[in-house]
Amino acid sequence: MVSQLTSDQPQNPSSQRIALVIQYLGTNYNGWQRQPKGRTIQGEIEDAIASVMGHPVTIYGAGRTDAGVHAAAQVAHFEYSGSIPPHKWGKVLSPRLPGDILIRASAQVPVDWHACFSASWRRYRYTIYTGKIPNLFVKSIAWHYYQNNLNELSIQSALTPLIGRHNLAAFRRAGSSRKHSWVNVQEAKCYRQDYFLHLEIQADGFLYGMVRLLVGMLIEVGIGKRSLENFTEIWQNQRREEVKYSAPAKGLCLLRVGYSTFPFPKQIWFDSQPTYVLTP
Repeated sequence: MVSQLTSDQPQNPSSQRIALVIQYLGTNYNGWQRQPKGRTIQGEIEDAIASVMGHPVTIYGAGRTDAGVHAAAQVAHFEYSGSIPPHKWGKVLSPRLPGDILIRASAQVPVDWHACFSASWRRYRYTIYTGKIPNLFVKSIAWHYYQNNLNELSIQSALTPLIGRHNLAAFRRAGSSRKHSWVNVQEAKCYRQDYFLHLEIQADGFLYGMVRLLVGMLIEVGIGKRSLENFTEIWQNQRREEVKYSAPAKGLCLLRVGYSTFPFPKQIWFDSQPTYVLTP
């Protein structure tokens, strides 16, 4: 999930601000944010850049994804003074990064552009694999849920009232430093592709653990265990104690981040998480 980052960072009038579009499989990492112990996406990329620049560097991401969560087009930026062309950073960093982290593109951005605070929205996709037979090739990027049939129309009916600005404290995990639980949900949809059920949520920001808690409860709606009316009443009245299950991290992917000004072509960032088709 995404939580807001601080805007404090050193400014160097002679430096360039370099933006990166980043893909990663989060399976083997303790999330995005650098930590004292454990591997993180931010830590691996910062170390790779530092090995080029010869000194420590900080990258600022569009948000923080939790342990085990993936990203198809995370966005980050850092400051650089040197001779490497802005568009070459992907090729420079690739040999220095693990195989499950990829820089898709890089570009120079204005000095007042910020990967987190210039973002207008973020979009997540949660993938559920509903086939009864396990499939190794989707195991790491989808929740294998086959115990009951899922009704995507019921899930969509539950999602639609979430569109708009609402207090979604019912879908907020403890430990967040965010001062409020208001979220402007811009789009929410559920659709099926053969054995796969996808849920996509776009919002101006996300609460800590929001999508996984939301999906966990939507499963109950999809199997008929919980009524649409009960689901809606719980979140509208911020009854966090009723939301008991968080969907597994491996099904969640930060799909893309939106900006009013963005230097990358659409094919780089818009829909770069592949979807599988396995016909029943």
